[in-house]
Amino acid sequence: MKLKPNYYKDRVCLNVLAGSKANAQDIYNAAQGHVLVGVLSKNYPDVESAVADMSRYARLIENALSVGLGAGDPKQSNMVSLISEQVQPQHVNQVFTGVGASRALLKQNQTVVNGLVSPTGRVGWVKISTGPLSAHAADGIVPVETAIALLKDMGGSSIKYFPMGGLKHQDEYEYVAKACAEHDFMLEPTGGIDLENFEPILEIALKAGVKQVIPHIYSSIIDSTSGDTRPQDVKTLLEITKRLVG
Repeated sequence: MKLKPNYYKDRVCLNVLAGSKANAQDIYNAAQGHVLVGVLSKNYPDVESAVADMSRYARLIENALSVGLGAGDPKQSNMVSLISEQVQPQHVNQVFTGVGASRALLKQNQTVVNGLVSPTGRVGWVKISTGPLSAHAADGIVPVETAIALLKDMGGSSIKYFPMGGLKHQDEYEYVAKACAEHDFMLEPTGGIDLENFEPILEIALKAGVKQVIPHIYSSIIDSTSGDTRPQDVKTLLEITKRLVG
């Protein structure tokens, strides 16, 4: 079983949602394998049914599976960890406080486990209180560098920076990208990314020197009628990625 994502030139791997197993295969082919296909834990009633179905997804796309929370819902944190323990996907989405549990249950370090942090309106600082209880407490705001160190302590691979709001928090995002580069950490920009702003968002991370970037592009490339991600849009994202990476 392949546990490491298939980055384009070891720098960028797309992350998009699948509306069905056929859609997952189409996405995977459109991205020439340089993609992580998101399936949301929130769509299943229990761990058992999620494991059975996500395992089928994984077999179709060479395990390029990204186990998702569902709009960053902290209530899904424990379920994501329990699913990931059995499925052993290439990518796990977690709230900040769920990273340690996921890594411990995975029992290996190859799967990418991100930790969700949010913009604060203040450059150099991020909100880490994104867990089931902490999300309802007073905001826990720390320097970006501290957040990275804490994620490393817990076995995390990357910062999931959400919600980006596209380029709404550009100054903050640029700082996060530089910090990730300086501290040898991966970055996953998420929220409000579309075919128009994808290029500048990815370019900021690459120019900062982030070693590996996993941009999440969700609702903007999903067909509202079918619920499927449009493979042609995935091809476009890959073309932009290839041009920027060189």
